[in-house]
Parts: sequence; C-alpha cells; structure tokens
Amino acid sequence: MSEVKFDLNNGKRGSFYIEENNQKAGEMVVGISESALTVYHTEVIPEMEGKGLAKQMLDEMVDYARKYNLQVVPLCEYVHVQFKRHADEYKDIWKK
Repeated sequence: MSEVKFDLNNGKRGSFYIEENNQKAGEMVVGISESALTVYHTEVIPEMEGKGLAKQMLDEMVDYARKYNLQVVPLCEYVHVQFKRHADEYKDIWKK
C-alpha cells in the first residue's frame, strides 16, 4: 500500500495525497480552522481508480481529525457519501 502524505500551508489549506511513480495518484483537498477540518474535494487519477486510494486518504484524514479533536465538514461528495454510509463509524467527528 502507498503511503499517505499530508501537506498544509501557512493559511491552513492543504491536502492528504498519495504519490506513485513521482506523480500525485490521489489527493484530498482540505482546509483547517480552530475546530473543523473541511474536505473540499477528493480525486484519484483514472489509471489508479479502484485500488482503494481514496479510502486510504479518508482513513488518514479521519485519524488526523480525531488526533486534533476536529469536526469534519464533508463538502466533498466522496467523503459525504462515506460518512452517510457509515454514520456510526464517523459520528464522533461528523459536523452535520
């Protein structure tokens, strides 16, 4: 499995991402405030779809939110669908 990396700029915008062959294979774009982590978009390049990369980034983002006591605002369709589908698993961090 590929390693999920995290990059955050001084404006508290950034992404969880996975690189394969020196290119971004997947990216989850986020913004962080005092109490919330907003997920704006998740994308995996077409040739890497179906390999679980989005789920890896989701898991890493959820771990980060729990570690820093942040509520997640899932504006991204993928994350929102996962939160709805597995509501019990994410109820502690889901800011509805």
